[in-house]
Amino acid sequence: MKLSASTNQSEKSTKSHPVVRLPNIIDIEASGFGSHSYPIEVGVVRSDGQRFCRIIKPFDDWTHWQEDAAKVHNISRQQLNTLGASGVEICLQLNEFLKGGTVYSDGWQVDSAWLNKLFDRAQVAKTFYVSSLEMILSEHQMNIWHATKESVIQSLNITRHRASNDALVIQKTYQQSSNK
Repeated sequence: MKLSASTNQSEKSTKSHPVVRLPNIIDIEASGFGSHSYPIEVGVVRSDGQRFCRIIKPFDDWTHWQEDAAKVHNISRQQLNTLGASGVEICLQLNEFLKGGTVYSDGWQVDSAWLNKLFDRAQVAKTFYVSSLEMILSEHQMNIWHATKESVIQSLNITRHRASNDALVIQKTYQQSSNK
């Protein structure tokens, strides 16, 4: 009987505080804002909290650069060339890290295009799916998203605008907006 009562109490606790399954989140920084831009950094936070962040060394024919974009991400062309990993290597690592799952983006239109550009140029088949974050947000979450995100940014005290930091902020915002 005690075991049964204990189990019921546990179930009640779970029902009163539902566990939110966190989505895999991706964010990409790019060389610019237009169609000639290319990805320069990719950051992912998986549902289990594991993080992936890589700077991408541009392919030789990727030359487009906008200083306005560089002011946002604070990554220089020199850093891309000295710290960046090859596009092929990053594509293979992303496939392994995401293992055929779905990853969500709050900027799906541009992030998806940049990922496709990376995988196409690297000639690596993408083995995971990219979807818009809006596909999994409730109407309530959408209504409180911006205020919740500002609160998350303040609580995390993140000072660097980088792809994995942005992905973490998005995932935490999803979590907190689910609990409100």
